[in-house]
Amino acid sequence: MSRARLSRAALLCSLLGALLAGVASAAVVEIDNLVLHADGGFTPRALPRAHYAPIEFQGKVDLRAKDGGAPAALTQALVDFDRDGRLDVAGLPTCAPESIVQSSTEEARRACAGAIVGQGQIEALVSLGGTPVPARSPLTIFNGPRLASGPSAVIHARTTVPATQTYAIGVPIERRPGGFRYRATLNVPPIAGGLGAITHVEVEIGRRFDAGGRHRSYVAARCSDGILATHGRFSFADGMIVDGSVEKFCRAR
Repeated sequence: MSRARLSRAALLCSLLGALLAGVASAAVVEIDNLVLHADGGFTPRALPRAHYAPIEFQGKVDLRAKDGGAPAALTQALVDFDRDGRLDVAGLPTCAPESIVQSSTEEARRACAGAIVGQGQIEALVSLGGTPVPARSPLTIFNGPRLASGPSAVIHARTTVPATQTYAIGVPIERRPGGFRYRATLNVPPIAGGLGAITHVEVEIGRRFDAGGRHRSYVAARCSDGILATHGRFSFADGMIVDGSVEKFCRAR
């Protein structure tokens, strides 16, 4: 079995165990030297069965190496969102990556305040002289410019280890057929010139706004089958791929 397929099997087994226990639990995967802990959720948990209502989405990923060093560097994250979720950007201001690529967190949030759709935290380990040094930054998610493939988001962060480096990453959001309505594709640039590896990401996404004479929500959902699922596919610099889904229960009202 390939490492990619082994990773998928391990994650699915973890999810199955959580479901059999009757708990909407996080997924934990241990493959070779990598330990990945993924979780997500949304509020409120009670949602209409047939129409959409505003929600707040929360997601978290932790990565660590069993040997205590830095884990393999994450190079790409594909995140799919349940068919019962919906994204609404009509009338929402946008923020172009190039407009904040030199900005601090405070400057970026001030310049594109109307486009903020989420906030969080990102952490990494940077290998300096063979010693892992922690680096962290607030994370801001903006509504990005519309692309040919559909809407986009812009992720902004700034680290100061070993020197100041600002990231303003465009994330295309593609609408897809099947059980998952949207796919967000994040291509992760080298952290600290290739010396760093992401160890923790947590985000909370949600924005209420008025446009076109209507009250709108950046993310909304319904509960047609009792479950909202998020699927992730994480690729690493050493060739490892972890692929699987986290399911959370909802209650139809």
